[in-house]
Amino acid sequence: MASDNVFVEHCKGINGLDKVILRETRGYSAEVYLFGGQVTSWKNEHREELLFLSTKAIFQPPKAIRGGIPICFPQFGNMDSLEQHGFARNRLWSVDPDPPPCSSHASSRASVDLILRNSEEELKIWPHRFEFRLRVALSPAGDLMLTSRIRNTGTDGKPFRFTFAYHTYFSVSDISEVRVEGLETLDYLDNLQNRKRFTEQGDAITFESEVDKIYLSTPTKIAILDHERKRTFELRKDGLPDAVVWNPWDKKAKAMADFGDEEYKHMLCVEAACVENPITLKPSEEWRGRQEILVVPSSYCSGHLDPRRVTFTG
Repeated sequence: MASDNVFVEHCKGINGLDKVILRETRGYSAEVYLFGGQVTSWKNEHREELLFLSTKAIFQPPKAIRGGIPICFPQFGNMDSLEQHGFARNRLWSVDPDPPPCSSHASSRASVDLILRNSEEELKIWPHRFEFRLRVALSPAGDLMLTSRIRNTGTDGKPFRFTFAYHTYFSVSDISEVRVEGLETLDYLDNLQNRKRFTEQGDAITFESEVDKIYLSTPTKIAILDHERKRTFELRKDGLPDAVVWNPWDKKAKAMADFGDEEYKHMLCVEAACVENPITLKPSEEWRGRQEILVVPSSYCSGHLDPRRVTFTG
C-alpha cells in the first residue's frame, strides 16, 4: 500500500515483510521493517548505504536481522534467562495509530511511529506489562533519529528493570582504517573477559582484533572516523549513559551463519546503551532514550573533537 505522503511509503520488503521507507528532499532515505521495529537502511543523497547489513542476513522471523539498528530490549547481552539481547528485535511491531507528540522531531516530515506491547507469549518469559513506542525520523538534513519511550503498564503495582541498546551497525570502508573518538580514558567492561573492568588508554580507539566492550559514563557525542571514505559519523545520544563497541573479527565472523566471513572488515557497531545500571520503572512511569546519527566531513572531528564538552541538543 503506497502512501499519499511522499516522505513516507508503506510497502513490502524482503520475503514479503512489511516495511516503511522514509525519504527527505535532499535525497536521504531510510528503511524500517515492522519485524523487529528495525532500521535496515540509511542512505545519503548519493544513494550510498551508511549502515551495514550482512549479505547473509536472514529476513525470516523469528530470526533477528543481522545489521542495521536492532533494538535490544528488555536486556542487552545474555546475562539473564531471556534470549540474547531480549525479544524486541524479533517480534512484529505495529504502526502506532496515536503517537505521542515529539518536540525533538517537530521539523521532520519523514517519520514513522511504531509500537510494541507485551503478548501472552512474552509474559511467560518476562512477566511484566509494558508499552514500547519507537519513533524513527529523518531530519530535513538527512540525520537519522530514533526515540524510544518505554512505559510500565502493569496493574500489579510492581516495578520492572531492563537494559537497552540501539545495536547500530555502521558501514565502514576498512575496519583497520577506522577510529572512534570520545571514549578515551573512560572505564569499560570487557565482554571478552567476563565483563572485567578496565580503563581505556590512548588517544582514540583503533581496531586490529576482536573488540566487545561496554564503555561507562560516556559523553553525549561520539565520533566514528572512516579515513578511506573521508567520512565521520557523529552519534549523539540522550538517556543512554553507556556505549558498546563491537567487531567480531575473523574467527567469530566465520562462526555466524548469517554473517559473511570477510564482512567484519566493513562494519563496526557503536551502540548507545544503558547496560551497567539497569533502568527501573514503577507502574505508569516512562523512560525515554534517544539517539541521532549524522555524517560530517572528517576534518570537523579529527584531532580537535572533545565530545565531553558538547551538550546534547534537541
